[in-house]
Amino acid sequence: MSESLHIVCPHCHTTNRVKTTDLSSAPDCGGCHKPLFTGQPLALDEAGFDRHIGRSQIPVLVDFWAPWCGPCRMMAPAFEQAAAQLEPQLRLVKVNTEDHQNLAARFNIRSIPTLALFQGGREVARQAGAMRSAADIARWVQANRR
Repeated sequence: MSESLHIVCPHCHTTNRVKTTDLSSAPDCGGCHKPLFTGQPLALDEAGFDRHIGRSQIPVLVDFWAPWCGPCRMMAPAFEQAAAQLEPQLRLVKVNTEDHQNLAARFNIRSIPTLALFQGGREVARQAGAMRSAADIARWVQANRR
């Protein structure tokens, strides 16, 4: 029997059980029937954040950012490219700290951009400051996965 993972849908936020062998086969959500992986970072509010961090069994990389932040805007294309490269082994999400100040406060975000890697519902690594390329982001993730 193949191992299954819980994956939260980026569209309807339903938790899906997906066989690990099916991750690379573009699985669809059992609820809304849309793709579970889009190759794009997912913008989350507080409820969506809690659902993805708490229920997904794949690591989640969070970009805490704000629209007025120059380094955040500079890193955005690299983060998007990283999403296309790292999914489906990893979910990449963005949290706008201006719109979701409670999340920024809850995770003690003091500077932006800040990348935080979550596994099993808890933060395992953090990096403040912009990364220049998708390759840099991927290397940092691989070095910090547990």
